[in-house]
Amino acid sequence: MTRPTIAITMGDPAGIGPEVIMKALAQPQVQAICNALVIGDANRLRKAGQIVGVSLEVDALSDAKQANFASKAVQCVDLKLVPDDLPFGKVSATAGEAAYRYIEKAVQVVQAGLAQGICTAPLSKEALHAAGHKYPGHTELLAHLTGTPEVSMMLVSPKLRVIHVTTHIGLLDAIEKIEPGLVERVIARGHDVLVRAGVANPKIGVCAINPHAGENGLFGRGEEAAKIAPAVQACQRKGWDVRGPLPADTLFFLAGRGDFDMVVAMYHDQGHGPIKVLGLEAGVNITVGLPVIRTSVDHGTAFDIAGKGIADERSLIEALRQAVDLAPKKAGAARTPLG
Repeated sequence: MTRPTIAITMGDPAGIGPEVIMKALAQPQVQAICNALVIGDANRLRKAGQIVGVSLEVDALSDAKQANFASKAVQCVDLKLVPDDLPFGKVSATAGEAAYRYIEKAVQVVQAGLAQGICTAPLSKEALHAAGHKYPGHTELLAHLTGTPEVSMMLVSPKLRVIHVTTHIGLLDAIEKIEPGLVERVIARGHDVLVRAGVANPKIGVCAINPHAGENGLFGRGEEAAKIAPAVQACQRKGWDVRGPLPADTLFFLAGRGDFDMVVAMYHDQGHGPIKVLGLEAGVNITVGLPVIRTSVDHGTAFDIAGKGIADERSLIEALRQAVDLAPKKAGAARTPLG
């Protein structure tokens, strides 16, 4: 099977993105599964390689069409946006602008058919905003760049998959935003991506909002019955194995031991907390609903350790594997299940 080309965005150049990219691309397991095309700055990658002790050379490309995947050198579409003296570990508008441009270029590369997926290193929301790009994060930015009206965030760790109904908004706003149509669409997006990834009949558990799923009206204001149950019932009528709304604490325990293939979380921390406890070092963020495949590490820029050569590359390696699993394949090609 032909290896898919995955466009890897360098993320915030002041963070750990350049370091984890160089460490990951030095691994034979990564070289074996994909053609890696970094969208970033070649000199920054070279500096990061020196910091982490990786001897890979970096080819600076002016166009993705120039990539030579037979070469052992890292193939980098070089946007030349990072000054040589840009310090690691500091928020800056310069770094935020670069991170934005890397994403923008990666979308163009995929839309031109020169890559089959995008894998993103972390960016800094503060730096992004300082550069004038007022997006809450990668998910919303990619939705804007691809003209996608609605997407979902899905987190994957070795023991758990979680898709979110709401993400980067306050808790009161999240509860107000949740409604049956939105919940049903999120379940459908999660169901679709699991089926495409090889899970034939996914078992999906849907979280409640309130403790004990409201306990028949004792807690909350009837949110489970009004906002979640109709969506679950609509999915069940399609023949899908969807159950809920269930108490979140119990559901995550059951999913962690393998009873469910995916959990639908109602708000950011409800889903992020369990994922990070169970496997932050190997967690992956997947944007579901985009016209392009996008996966990401499930950690931030780690400015406190950036430039020190100690960043852990395992999440990026797993994100690349997930991108390969989800990338478009020839008809009849088997897909590797997530997780």
